[in-house]
Amino acid sequence: MSYLPATLNLRDEDITALITEYKEYHASPELSLQEFETTRKIRERAENLVLAPGVEREIVPIGETGTVVILRNGEGPVVAYRADIDALPILEQTGLDYASEARGVLDGEDVAVMHGCGHDTHIAMGLKTMDLFARDAESWAGTIEFIFQPGEEGKDGAKLMVSQGLWQSVPRPEALYGQHVFPFTAGTLRVTKNEVTASVDSLKVIVKGKGGHGSQPQDTIDPVILSAYILVRLQSVVSREVGPLDSAVVTCGYLHAGKKENIIPDQAEFRLSIRSASQKIREEVLHKVIRIIRSECQASGADEPEIENYHASNIVMNDVALSEKLTETFTQELGEELVTFDPDYRLMGSEDFGELGDAANIPYTFWMLGGFSDEHLNAEVPISNHSPFFAPLPDPTLSVGVRAAAAAIYSHVRKD
Repeated sequence: MSYLPATLNLRDEDITALITEYKEYHASPELSLQEFETTRKIRERAENLVLAPGVEREIVPIGETGTVVILRNGEGPVVAYRADIDALPILEQTGLDYASEARGVLDGEDVAVMHGCGHDTHIAMGLKTMDLFARDAESWAGTIEFIFQPGEEGKDGAKLMVSQGLWQSVPRPEALYGQHVFPFTAGTLRVTKNEVTASVDSLKVIVKGKGGHGSQPQDTIDPVILSAYILVRLQSVVSREVGPLDSAVVTCGYLHAGKKENIIPDQAEFRLSIRSASQKIREEVLHKVIRIIRSECQASGADEPEIENYHASNIVMNDVALSEKLTETFTQELGEELVTFDPDYRLMGSEDFGELGDAANIPYTFWMLGGFSDEHLNAEVPISNHSPFFAPLPDPTLSVGVRAAAAAIYSHVRKD
């Protein structure tokens, strides 16, 4: 027996429309804080909602590409659900007939754009969940806020929405929910409590050398060699300066210097992504990373480097009571075989979802939705988020995700 009432169940035509809408968003991704067409479509979609008598709709723009769609159905609790909407600078290689051919501009460079992290599924599932509650005035009462958040991928979109007046523009909910498609079995859910994701700190480092002719290195301070020393040495932070029972990751995903092979440039730039499993480890790793960068520059006779922490998100910390109750709700709706409550489940990836709740002391739970076949999961090169091959199975992933979102929301606004 399902948890959701029949009035909130997906019909066959809902599932067809859900998959179609997902494919449309997959084929038309936009980079972080550039989601102008995506936002236009979301707001237009909200304008055209089919509303049951008594259900009221309000569309609240937050900044240029943030949107909250509010559904009201009389007096009752307030609950919120978040879906992120941005894509990544990746050239898609899935071979799908609805694969992205979109292009965008990142730091002045023309790049391919792909929904390589599943935010297209998040949009489609959020919109379809909104449909279910909009057309049903009988089974629920209260206020539901659907938050469509831009800029999750390294642009601090959650913090931006908060700074642009999110919680001053919409009622503060009693609970906030969100989910993320992830590489495990399609149509399964995984819930945990306390820490879910790692924190992230993104450092932009400019190393200042002394340029010159490639044949006269003795007259220069080579920032390329210096950067190489720094980046190799930084790997010892985790392997030799973080305890083996603690968790951290230091990754360099960007390195640029010079324009020609026979010119030693006067500076180099690299960017680091630092993931930490606790605030204590986070502070220690940041201190050690900065110490090494500055020390290597000093050892090479270079000037003081420029170090900027340009993107940071805290650990997503699921509310314990909310997570345990939610697991029971999911199990009632989907069955024990599809729902796993794993209190030890952790990701070294990061998310800014928690920034929305932390900013207003709102309890929240963020869960993972499986989206892949066994064939994908057992491939020689396993599928991962941010891969050019990332393509969740539309069925049953999307319909299970909608049922999960609807069940989470319904657990607060159900009529007794």
